[in-house]
Formats: sequence, C-alpha cells, structure tokens
Amino acid sequence: MQIYLPIAEMPVDPFIVMAMGGGVGFLSGMFGVGGGFLMTPLLIFFGIPAPVAVGTEASQIVASSVSGVAAHLKRKSVDFQMGGFLVFGGAIGALLGIILFKYLRSLGQIDMVISLSYVSFLGVIGGLMLVESINTLLKTKNVRPYGSRKRSAPWMAALPFPMRFRRSGLYISPIPPIVLGILVGILSAIMGVGGGFIMVPAMIYILKMPTNVVIGTSLFQIIFVTAITTVLHATANQTVDIVLALLLLIGGVLGAQIGARAGVHLKAEYLRALLAVLVLGVCLRLLVSLVSAPAIPFIIEAV
Repeated sequence: MQIYLPIAEMPVDPFIVMAMGGGVGFLSGMFGVGGGFLMTPLLIFFGIPAPVAVGTEASQIVASSVSGVAAHLKRKSVDFQMGGFLVFGGAIGALLGIILFKYLRSLGQIDMVISLSYVSFLGVIGGLMLVESINTLLKTKNVRPYGSRKRSAPWMAALPFPMRFRRSGLYISPIPPIVLGILVGILSAIMGVGGGFIMVPAMIYILKMPTNVVIGTSLFQIIFVTAITTVLHATANQTVDIVLALLLLIGGVLGAQIGARAGVHLKAEYLRALLAVLVLGVCLRLLVSLVSAPAIPFIIEAV
C-alpha cells in the first residue's frame, strides 16, 4: 500500500512512516526529549527532501509538546513569565531563521547546511552527554543533583531591566532569556527541532533555573516557537507536508505512551548514556552520508 505525499512529491508506505513515528515517539517517551533531532535525520535517510523534513517535523513537535505542557500545568511547573520572554526571542529567531533558510535554498545549499548543522550539534551534545553520563556512573556519590547547583547569577542581574521571576526564584535581566530564545528560534527554522536538547541544559546551567520548572517552561516555549516556524515554513517555503505530519503524529503518540512506561524501569544515568550513544550514532550516520560517494553519480556535460 502506497500513499502520495503532495509536498514531498513521492509515494511512501504509510505503515513504515507510522512505524518511524512510533519508534521516535518511543524514544521520546523513554528519554523525555522532543525527538525532533532524531526524526528529521531519519526522514532524510528515508528519502524525504531535507527542506520538507525540516518544515514537517516542526509541525509535529507542536502537537507532541501540547500534551507535555498539559501534564506540567497540573503540577504548576511552568514559569509563564520566563516562557513569555523565551517565546518573544524565539519568534524573532524563527523569522531570522526562515529568511536564512529561504536564502540558502535559493542557492541550492540548504541540504548541506541542514546536514552540517546536525553533525555539529549532535556531535557536541552527544559527546558532552556521554562524558557526563560516564562520570556520573563512575562517581555517583560525588555528583550533585541539578537541584543542588548554585542558582545565583550576578552578571544577569547586573544587565538592564532586571526583574524577579517568582516561579523560578530568580532575579535577572530578561535579555539572556530573549537571546537564548533567538538562538533556539533560528535552530528551529533551520533544523526542524524544538530546541529542547539545547534549551534545557541552557536553562539549567546558564539561566540557573530550578529543574522542576525547566521541562515545563521549555515545552511551553517550544509550542509557540515551532508553531510560528511551521506557519512561516508553510507560507514562505511551502515545505510542510500535512499528510506526512499526520502519519508521524499517529505513530508518535502511540510510541510515546509505550516509551514512557518503559523509561520508569531504567535509572536516569543509564537513560542519559543510551540517549548519548543514540545521538552520536545519528551524527555518525549523517557524517558518513556527507563524505561518501552518491549511489547514483552524475556528470555535467556541455550539450
């Protein structure tokens, strides 16, 4: 059975696409990540054009993040004030990213830029995660949990317009959150990710937010930033394939439920190490595809 994707302009087996969504959803539920940084490369490996993979995955992240925020709202673990500044910066970044995306696409370089971005970010993030996981496993007793880390940030309070973020217990300038939001917005537009794999560590280590509000606040800003990114991709670049997004969403919702149940049976240190290995594996696969010869080589000749 084949179904035609109107924007990607190719037929696919819907069950294989749903299985892909289910697999990434399972990993998302198990590891507590959005999965965009895994799904977009997987779609590219599957043969979906890179611009369509980026635009479509952004739309899927919106739906998956809504359900996550709903759970955090019940626990009152969302800092709406901080999230508002992150969304403001993210909207600016998404607009800048879309302009850059359209320009690179007009030059015919967008596929290369997307692949290089993933190799760079996944290599760095995966390597850092693996090192931290190994250190945690070897020195569990000497590692402090996130909640015990020092949460003062004098340099951010010294910036213009400092204010109190009561939910996070911080007194800082809104400029750092806005700048962080701009960075994540650009990444969302270029790479088709929610940015949680960068946003969460940055909120903990740079903004010094307590862990209990980091995840919910990150998901809150992801909803709006990826929604803006999706609309801009659909209008400016016409790269959002709604049929593909629906197939991925069906599989992702089912997979996330199963993964969430499986994740509770593993220790956090092992989960982080497994995710690091997975991220590095995707990075290596992309790197190989960049340096290897094409399956169907072509020659340009004068006619």
